[in-house]
Amino acid sequence: MMHQLTILQISEDVINTGFDALQKISGKLLFRLLIDIVSIFILIRFVYFPVYKKREFYFTFFVFNLVIFLLGFLLNKVDLSLGAAFGLFAVFSMLRYRTENISIKDMTYLFLVIAIGLINAITKIKGAEDSYEYLFLGLINILIISFAFLLDSKLLFKKEGVQTIVYEKIELVNTLNQSLLIEDIKKRTGLNVYRISIIKIDFLNDSAQIKVYFTED
Repeated sequence: MMHQLTILQISEDVINTGFDALQKISGKLLFRLLIDIVSIFILIRFVYFPVYKKREFYFTFFVFNLVIFLLGFLLNKVDLSLGAAFGLFAVFSMLRYRTENISIKDMTYLFLVIAIGLINAITKIKGAEDSYEYLFLGLINILIISFAFLLDSKLLFKKEGVQTIVYEKIELVNTLNQSLLIEDIKKRTGLNVYRISIIKIDFLNDSAQIKVYFTED
């Protein structure tokens, strides 16, 4: 009888301990997840979208961020061996899309949403209270978003663009006539061209494939 009571008492203690741990983890999870979601919403809606106007990547960015956040948070609660940690890093490093129309800027924002998810999930300050950790995470997210906004706006640098064109005045495709070539492309396209690079010259059809670099007003 005493043996059964002891087992029941141990079971109740284990259950109570488990509930206490679950409450503690769930509270941290909700606060960190709230910081993460608000940060991603601001980054995508008020930094990315006004410049690129691409709604089709909303789902991708938010889902990638959420999955990475949950994976990072949950795996951070268990002990990982060195091999498992390297394996996890390898999995994250292989995240990429094999579609045709993903630009470098879109991939950069994809990396940002992954990085923000990881930062919000696993960042800890030893000996600090939870409130200080949340404040620190908020400041880190604000810093990342602010840098992204400044670097992708016209406040610090002029925005630049690149286009590839087929040019038929083959006589101007010469290093000696490059200034004339740039002026002619400016007149035809209305773009503020500052540099060109010749990709391919087709003497058979008297044309050239040219990459045009220009600044946006």
